[in-house]
Amino acid sequence: MVGPYAHLRPGSIVGPGAEVGNFAELKNARLGPGVKQHHVSYLGDADVGADTNVGAGTITANYDGSTKHRTTIGERVFLGVDTMLRAPVTLGDDSRTGAGAVVTRDVPAGKLAVGIPARIREPRDKLPQDEPHS
Repeated sequence: MVGPYAHLRPGSIVGPGAEVGNFAELKNARLGPGVKQHHVSYLGDADVGADTNVGAGTITANYDGSTKHRTTIGERVFLGVDTMLRAPVTLGDDSRTGAGAVVTRDVPAGKLAVGIPARIREPRDKLPQDEPHS
């Protein structure tokens, strides 16, 4: 599914069940099955694994002034709003980023990256007050 005002540039592949939302752009990027890329985001020179969620305003900064680099995002990754991924960088399966994170180094599988520049942390489990009430 591709939303209005989305821009798919050459070399881009949208996998089965993937969604590209309003004002989202792909350039030489591959979205795996079930990826959700919504709201004003840019993925250039990127490979995105299955069932990953791309938060609003996420950008892959793929150009360092002289060379373009790829970004590799694993499966089931959750990218928080306004995440910036400075290529080359790899995010492992089931990793996450916090809102506004600037990721400048690889994020291991299952870890959380937060801050500017992003620091790697253990993800927090749900707190008792986050549990549904019975």
